[in-house]
Amino acid sequence: MSETRTDTRMSRMLNGGPGRVLIAIYLLFAIAATARAGLQIATRFGEAPLAYLLSAFAAVVYIVATYGLARAGELGRRIALVCCTIELVGVLVVGAASLLVPSAFPDDTVWSGFGVGYGYIPLLLPVLGLLWLWRTRPARS
Repeated sequence: MSETRTDTRMSRMLNGGPGRVLIAIYLLFAIAATARAGLQIATRFGEAPLAYLLSAFAAVVYIVATYGLARAGELGRRIALVCCTIELVGVLVVGAASLLVPSAFPDDTVWSGFGVGYGYIPLLLPVLGLLWLWRTRPARS
């Protein structure tokens, strides 16, 4: 019965406002990162394979995070939590590495320079996702 209440509460939270905007931004980034990685891998993979594979990985994370955020219930929350955490660690590690060892990144990834090419939204997005998950967490019985 608590799962039904949680599903109802999550459904209400996502039917408007910040939850819907967050999901829309994640969906936009999933599409953008997938298109970018697909084009880079298809046309210039030999130039910067690490960067292009990291962009593809970021795309997968955005896709799965979008699904997790949009799915009501505990499973969706767990998926989103894992994805947002991976995303935050990824953007911090790749962002720092791209600045400290620029020769390893002859071309940008979605997370290069902490997402500078996307207006630092890749750095802000997982923080907002984690805050949203915290804010909408189910009440403990």
